[in-house]
Amino acid sequence: MAQEILIIGESGSGKSTSLENLDPKSTFIINVGQKPMPFRGWKGNYKKLSKETPDGNYIETDQSSTIVQTMKHINENMPNIKTVVVDDFQYVMANEYMRRANERGFDKFTEIGLHAWEVAHSGKNMRDDITFVMIGHAEQSTDLSGNRKLKFKTVGKLVDNVITMEGMFTVVLFTDVSINSDGERVYNFITQSDGTTTAKSPKGMFDFKIPNDIETAIKSINQYYN
Repeated sequence: MAQEILIIGESGSGKSTSLENLDPKSTFIINVGQKPMPFRGWKGNYKKLSKETPDGNYIETDQSSTIVQTMKHINENMPNIKTVVVDDFQYVMANEYMRRANERGFDKFTEIGLHAWEVAHSGKNMRDDITFVMIGHAEQSTDLSGNRKLKFKTVGKLVDNVITMEGMFTVVLFTDVSINSDGERVYNFITQSDGTTTAKSPKGMFDFKIPNDIETAIKSINQYYN
């Protein structure tokens, strides 16, 4: 079973940028949003997987079936890959919803939820030496006590009735942007819930805030468990 990490945050809060320090030789990125990665040199470090480039470490797709098939291929045929990233997972659901917008009835929401579950479940069940990282947007919700809380964004309550994405992950990190005394932006991850987010991590694994760097987070997780 792979180590799994869910990253949640607003657009522009550093979710994708946190991937910058990952080693391309051992990283595979599944780019769901199909937009340029926000760090220098990514095109030179990440080559598209194809018949012509079987050692590629990158694909662009929003099809859940293709994502699951790709992860199976990585799991069985690419022992060099130690980190698998799905960014931005929310568009797996949103794009399928838009393609099926003219369908009547509620069955499509159950199917969208199933497809989302299949991706997360497949990631969790990759090799023990793989860290599966899934990135998504945040949305406001209301908990059972009526308090407002940020959570993983889906395409509505009907999908939320099928899956609770945070429940499938041991580590859930929320992006945090603040301004320091010099007026500079500081990008961090929040690792535990303070009642306003669904962030979580095992006791003593992290400080409440850690640097926005998924490579450093993975090293801390490996040290914690090993």
